[in-house]
Amino acid sequence: MRSLFVMDPLDRIHVRGDSTYVTMRECCDRGFPVAMCTPDRLYGLAGRARARVTPVRVTAEPPHFHPGPEEDLALEDFDVVWMRKDPPFDMSYVFTTYLLDMANTLVINAPLGLKAFTEKVWTQIRFPHLQPPTLISNDAKQIRAFAESHGRIVLKPWDGNGGRGVLVTEPGDKNFGSMVDLLTREGREHLLAQRYLPGVVRGDKRVLLFDGEPVGAILRVPQGGDHRANLHVGATVEATALDADDLRICAEIGPVLRDAGQVFVGIDVIDGHLTEINVTSPTGLQEFARLTGRRLEVELVDLVAGKARR
Repeated sequence: MRSLFVMDPLDRIHVRGDSTYVTMRECCDRGFPVAMCTPDRLYGLAGRARARVTPVRVTAEPPHFHPGPEEDLALEDFDVVWMRKDPPFDMSYVFTTYLLDMANTLVINAPLGLKAFTEKVWTQIRFPHLQPPTLISNDAKQIRAFAESHGRIVLKPWDGNGGRGVLVTEPGDKNFGSMVDLLTREGREHLLAQRYLPGVVRGDKRVLLFDGEPVGAILRVPQGGDHRANLHVGATVEATALDADDLRICAEIGPVLRDAGQVFVGIDVIDGHLTEINVTSPTGLQEFARLTGRRLEVELVDLVAGKARR
């Protein structure tokens, strides 16, 4: 199975926690050829997607990445293209999915779903009943009324990632107006407001799904007085099990994700509520392996290799 990983530059990869790294390494350990490129190396010619790619051998020992000379290849020369570019989900990201639409080969995750399943908004389109009460607005009066109705709330940018811009506030907060002005850019952009879920202090559960089926979960616990349960901002990771709420949510959303070609997905669950669906470069494989000893990247490569053969 010949793989191309569309991803961030190799020198920006943190090998201790990066799921792309361990997936690439698993491919290389099996003797599968691996190449990488950044999105700006993709281009279209006569209706075919091509890229200037770098073959790379990936190892457990430093320096971890061993690149070769750049080649210009059609994406259909690969059995699978892994779209693993980290957010933000901006127009550059969207344009990359247009080029991947031209790839006459298997793309993981499928670009049509990447475009459609905007991570913080799509759940409101398809599964609002699984979420806590949520408002999408750029109107300060509406947002203040939502806060007065629900008490403590969370404000976050609709296109954010890694905990960026996530704020907790409540009626009477003298910084409320400034928060709303900042996140909406004084009414020019929308934000998401959600009822605060107090269970977040015990952890935000990241559930991993392969082809729509839950395969495991980790619990991300906020630290140091920070309300954000994101690993990027210092949250710790604990072992956890899938419970009835997790399985109920996965049973409802899993078939939709699978039918849309979303093979590797991470969802966030707090207090039995779905708060986010991550289809753009989800992570958590290494943390799960350290807690359980189970290397999910092995199962993921098995799954994708089977799809590539078919």
